[in-house]
Amino acid sequence: MRIDTNPIVRLEDYRPSDFLIDSVELDVKLHPTETRVVATLAMRPNPEGRSDAPLALDGDELKLKTVALNGRTLADEEFEASPQSLTIAQAPRQPFTLTIETEINPTANTKLMGLYRSGGNYCTQCEAEGFRRITYFLDRPDVLSVYTTRIEAERGDAPVLLGNGNPIESGSIEGSGRHYAIWHDPHPKPSYLFALVGGRLGRIAKTFATMSGRAVELAIYVEPGKENRADYALDALERSMRWDERVFGREYDLDVFNIVAVSDFNMGAMENKGLNIFNDKYVLASPETATDMDYAHIEAIIAHEYFHNWTGNRVTCRDWFQLCLKEGLTVFRDQEFSSDERSRSVHRIAEVKTLRARQFLEDSGPLAHPVRPTQYREINNFYTATVYEKGAEIVRMLKTIIGEEDFRRGMDLYFERCDGTAATVEDFLKAFADVTGRNLSHFARWYEQSGTPRVKVKGQYDSGAQTYRLDFAQSTPATPGQPRKDAMAIPVALGLVAHDGLPLNATCERVDERGVFLFDRPEDGITFTGVTSLPVPSLFRGFSAPVKVSLDLPNEELLVLLRHDTDAFNRWQAAQTVAMRLLAARSNGADVADAEIDAFSAALASFMERDAQEDPAFAALVGTLPSEADIAQEIGQNVDPDAIHRARSEMRRRIGLSCARHLRRFYESMTDLGPYSPDAASAGRRSLRNASLDLLAAADPSAGEALAVRQLESASNMTDRLASLSVLTTLPGAVREEAVARFGERYRSEPLVLDKWFTLQATIPEDGTLERVKGLMQHPAFSIANPNRVRALIGSFAMLNQVQFNRADGAGYRFLASIVLRTDELNPQLAARLLTAFGTWRMMESARRSHAEEALRSIAQKPNLSRDVGDIVSRSLEESQGK
Repeated sequence: MRIDTNPIVRLEDYRPSDFLIDSVELDVKLHPTETRVVATLAMRPNPEGRSDAPLALDGDELKLKTVALNGRTLADEEFEASPQSLTIAQAPRQPFTLTIETEINPTANTKLMGLYRSGGNYCTQCEAEGFRRITYFLDRPDVLSVYTTRIEAERGDAPVLLGNGNPIESGSIEGSGRHYAIWHDPHPKPSYLFALVGGRLGRIAKTFATMSGRAVELAIYVEPGKENRADYALDALERSMRWDERVFGREYDLDVFNIVAVSDFNMGAMENKGLNIFNDKYVLASPETATDMDYAHIEAIIAHEYFHNWTGNRVTCRDWFQLCLKEGLTVFRDQEFSSDERSRSVHRIAEVKTLRARQFLEDSGPLAHPVRPTQYREINNFYTATVYEKGAEIVRMLKTIIGEEDFRRGMDLYFERCDGTAATVEDFLKAFADVTGRNLSHFARWYEQSGTPRVKVKGQYDSGAQTYRLDFAQSTPATPGQPRKDAMAIPVALGLVAHDGLPLNATCERVDERGVFLFDRPEDGITFTGVTSLPVPSLFRGFSAPVKVSLDLPNEELLVLLRHDTDAFNRWQAAQTVAMRLLAARSNGADVADAEIDAFSAALASFMERDAQEDPAFAALVGTLPSEADIAQEIGQNVDPDAIHRARSEMRRRIGLSCARHLRRFYESMTDLGPYSPDAASAGRRSLRNASLDLLAAADPSAGEALAVRQLESASNMTDRLASLSVLTTLPGAVREEAVARFGERYRSEPLVLDKWFTLQATIPEDGTLERVKGLMQHPAFSIANPNRVRALIGSFAMLNQVQFNRADGAGYRFLASIVLRTDELNPQLAARLLTAFGTWRMMESARRSHAEEALRSIAQKPNLSRDVGDIVSRSLEESQGK
């Protein structure tokens, strides 16, 4: 079977645009179904382009009204036009002006790309290739232009009119009931950073003084009546701006910075220059409607999009293959910001959990690709964990290798050289090579090779010579298109820990003063001297490289690390490793004695007790078992999700029983100390309290149910309320159903809270959940056209409910396939993201594999698939088709 897909775009085929657009003047007359766009483009041939090339502009479902060259309307025979393109074969060879008028229908635009309506408001999404849905254009990131935008609308329909850059004029159009606003962005930018918004919106604002003393007006626009829910986002924006000045020396460069929150959005947010557009779930928050995690996500995503002002906007990417240059780098920056704002160790653990759950899984499946891909069929499908999270890890490794001071010097040089340009990965790495004198060509393999490297380590102690040797070997499994891999440059942050916790004055000449060894060969070894007693190696401290490590330490020595390691990440990792061994063994049917689990549980309780007061969030993480998806990854093949679920449930029960006294004390002592606050310390206390409630309910469902009901009724914030309802969803019966129904009724007019309600029900690990999900699709609040609703209900079922999505009868797979096909007709980007839930299908045991492949083939056989879905299903099936 051959699946029709769009042509492959290859990095090696890149060439500069044949034409450039120096400035863009847009006149946009907003109308629900007949918006008129007049684009006046100041163009010229590119000296680096082909001298005989036609002018070929991109379009997507456009309706052309007129086209004029230097003020003269062209006759039909002077150009070729379709909804997808506009070509002028004989374009001038000197500067010229092209004027294009198009008509678009924002209300009918269910793809949510280009200009569309959300909740009655007009908004845009142009990354990656959405601007071509507004007007014909050279819609590529290396064409940078200065934009001036005039927006016109009915005042009653859209009293607020926003664009990129600074406002320069506004007024009424006499006798029409319409008004206009003109915005000018002096900074050249690619079309994907264009934005406009028009609608009825509430506003909060404040003035920010930059480090040079300039006044900038910060504003957030939201649905009227919800202005007070944007306070935290506005505060996070101000803190982000101050942090970027302090840590990276980056000052904001416009007079205003606006954020608009909309309810229909394919992504989390978009960094359009001076006018960020956000999914409202990452802006709106109050103690009654948002959890601690929501507040943390708002903080991080506000920071991420603001940091793009320099890493993405002022310095953009030359082509979409360089996407990691803006996204991976900016993720690293927002992670560092959040680590400074919160607990660095807790945040680092959260980052790694996300990386392992999403990116390691991606690296091991049919959708694996390098951080900088060499080819793609649909660029929308490469906004992936590999580009974002692994891209951030590469930047962090670079900083680990060269040190903090040289990293800052390299960033300064990168900004200085590349400001106002469309850059490449080579431009980025060259800045650091030049400030350090290092050859980074070997390190660049991290951008070129897909797959997660495996590092095997073996330790040997010589008591007579008082030496300890560590031997390293690395390999990277074959991935699609890359059967053979070269050795990577892997920074290993490490140390040795004595069994009694006392300092070891060991030294190694190949480990620098920061405790980092650069492992850049297939095999290598280092020797420590002055080692007076048998140590326990602490490797990859702080998760210094995105690798999988094999080191055969006995559980007793791992618990030494949990007890004595100075690195918080490796303390947590030690507990996870012991738990994973026990869970994987039980899932595979091995005989693991209850006494072994009880011994681990007792050790866990004592370590949690030690950390509870100083860092309760860390204690909660130590006491949380690996997820079912993590266990499946560890097993790797012939996975039985039912066996994994049983093993994990039983282990949670035994930990709850063994630690009951400690858990009860944590639960009773970690109460809120005053009014709700989303700060890290308060959130940490709630985290440990609710983790304790979860384990207590696993040990004693009846007592846990009573505690959860009491907490649900008395909770003063959404964090505690949702945690108690989450516990109740694991306990079948009338009490659960009543609690779920009452919660849904209480928040029936709060879409973002109902999303949480949908998710909780979609992740119930019981046989009836699939039917429950189907029933919830009939709920008045659910809409297949709203990405948040679909992700909350169907996405959560497919990506979080391991045991029910991967049902032995294949019903979960068939259900998702039907939803993907249905959604593809409305919103291909959303459909393609849902389809990635099949990424683990080859790991399953044979019967499930067969059901999954059948479901994927049912999608592939559907005629007229979108490019987005066609690409994902093609790559998902590629290996089994022998391609």
